[in-house]
Amino acid sequence: MSLTVKICGLSTRETLDVALEHAADMVGFVFFPPSPRHLSLEAARSLGEAVKGRAAKVALTVDADDATLAGIVEALRPDLLQLHGRETPARLTEIRHKFGLPLMKALAIETATDLAPLPDYREVADRILFDARAPKEATRPGGLGAVFDWHVLENLDLAVPFMVSGGLHAGNVAEAIRVTRAGGVDVSSGVERAPGVKDGEMIRAFIRAARATEHDAALAAQGSR
Repeated sequence: MSLTVKICGLSTRETLDVALEHAADMVGFVFFPPSPRHLSLEAARSLGEAVKGRAAKVALTVDADDATLAGIVEALRPDLLQLHGRETPARLTEIRHKFGLPLMKALAIETATDLAPLPDYREVADRILFDARAPKEATRPGGLGAVFDWHVLENLDLAVPFMVSGGLHAGNVAEAIRVTRAGGVDVSSGVERAPGVKDGEMIRAFIRAARATEHDAALAAQGSR
């Protein structure tokens, strides 16, 4: 199975184009006012139209109500909703019923005990995203550049695809994939030169580094035959 690479928190046409030109599988747009990556619906509509099917559009929200989600869905026409707050499995079921879109639930990870909710979420989510737990004083749950202990996910056997996020960048993404055997990686602050300001070359470098792991895996498989 090929690796899914997601570039999240995009807010300009220039950096969106870089992600698309270098074949990111998913492009993420943030709808959460405390975040420096927050988009207005008007900006989201314009950027969403520019994607033109070249990648899956992901709308990231945090404990959004139905009215907020409806506005986002109408403007962006996302392919996937990323729920990055304290949404319960029951809330995921409600959102799926109302909007009919695939769901990715983000879970904050610090220790192995944080995996306890997995059985309930994997029944209602299409994907799981493991992100580093934010400090108690943080104003937002993700995009903080924090890394968690990837070994917590070693030998994890899920019935749904999962991705890893939290402090990833071109220099450590290969190790994250090696340890976790995740089917996807998600980056935001790791491709920024300042909070909320994406850097085109950092995006290119991240995608290259992530794709190189697929090449290395293919060579290793050939060598074992």
